[in-house]
Amino acid sequence: MDRNILRACREDPRRTSTDIQISVTSPNEPCAIEKDLEDVCKLLDCTDEDQSKNHSYAPQYQCPTVKHGGGSVMVWGCFCDTSMGPLKKIVKTMDRYVYKDILENTMRPWVRANLGRSWVFQQDNDPKHTSSHVANWFRRRRVDLLEWPRQSPDLNPIEHMWEELERRLKGVRASNANQKFAQLEAAWKSIPMTVVQTLLDSMSRRCQAVIDAKGYPTKY
Repeated sequence: MDRNILRACREDPRRTSTDIQISVTSPNEPCAIEKDLEDVCKLLDCTDEDQSKNHSYAPQYQCPTVKHGGGSVMVWGCFCDTSMGPLKKIVKTMDRYVYKDILENTMRPWVRANLGRSWVFQQDNDPKHTSSHVANWFRRRRVDLLEWPRQSPDLNPIEHMWEELERRLKGVRASNANQKFAQLEAAWKSIPMTVVQTLLDSMSRRCQAVIDAKGYPTKY
């Protein structure tokens, strides 16, 4: 059985375990080869010199996966009362260092060109946002932050903007992540200022509702 599995893997390294199971077993034979498959995959992958260090499968035995119709991407965006801000594609894992880099090299240049000196930045209490690394950046750049209750998604209009973006791309498919980002960016830029203004007009009501609820959930 091991030899049959190994032969099937070498003939086509990207075959799934289900396909291999079907090819090496007869209809009347019990399907109890999951452990064998795992062992053989590890044996095959030992040709990768880093296998003993990081326990990751070698590239030749991996199948690329694409989500959401052909392109799965993570993005960061912002907006103000005069325009939609930049939409930034996040290539690495979003941590405090990546977030600080976005603030410095994406958000700040856009703000300086569009808002001047008097403005307030809004973010939630995500650990990345409130880390000392990012807090130091806000102090150094003298950025005013909107005071935020410990747990209150009610104050975040960006969530409604993400929903608007999703509606605009409903049913639109992409063949890869780059195409997906291009679609997201085009749709983001096409969001009319009437949508932005409606969200911003709701902020005073949102704040009052959160104050009245003493930080607990509101209708927003």
